[in-house]
Amino acid sequence: MNASRRTALFSVAASAALALSLSACQSGEGAKAEGAAAPVAKETVSASASAPAAAAGTSTSDDTGSGTSTAVGTAHKSNSTSAGAKKGTTTPLCRAQDVKVSSERQDGPPYTHIILTARNTSNHRCEMAGFPHIQFLESHKQDVPSVAKSKPAAPTVLNPGDPAFVLVKLSDGGVHEDNEVVNAFQLILEGDSTVIAVDSSAGGGLAVDPAKTLTGYWTTELRNGADDF
Repeated sequence: MNASRRTALFSVAASAALALSLSACQSGEGAKAEGAAAPVAKETVSASASAPAAAAGTSTSDDTGSGTSTAVGTAHKSNSTSAGAKKGTTTPLCRAQDVKVSSERQDGPPYTHIILTARNTSNHRCEMAGFPHIQFLESHKQDVPSVAKSKPAAPTVLNPGDPAFVLVKLSDGGVHEDNEVVNAFQLILEGDSTVIAVDSSAGGGLAVDPAKTLTGYWTTELRNGADDF
């Protein structure tokens, strides 16, 4: 009786052990199932790893963005073209062939200044830019210095037939100055290398002291203060 009870207890224990074993197996299968999920994780990593490819795609898009860069370049070109077109529509500079330049003494005696007049003889508008680059004497090749305060605030634009003026200082008017008589002199305009010869022989020529000469900027009218020097 005791022996059969022990046998029964042993059977129960064996069944319990078997159940635990099966349970452990199932648990192992669960672990395997989780292990089977690893490929999914790997797939996720793979997708994550493909992010650089996407980034490369973005980079390619940036290259297309480089196309944007090109578009910006195109915009620059467009701006440049536009600026060029705009420049094309701005008033061109007056050239030697567009104007006739004459000189006359101002006030005096002593005659210390002359006024240069440049009249637009062309059939189009043009701008008298800057100041005349004047050389009075063959022995003094330097251009006559300009006076900054005489520079006009707005461009000096001439319609056909309009004049522009410049005040030019010849000397201080002193009796003992180192003056030389000038019957003709030359100048060039801003942006043009053509030499313009100006006759100044009227009245016996001009008494010029090369160390004292000054020139103003081209203006549409002579202005008190700005053109006094």
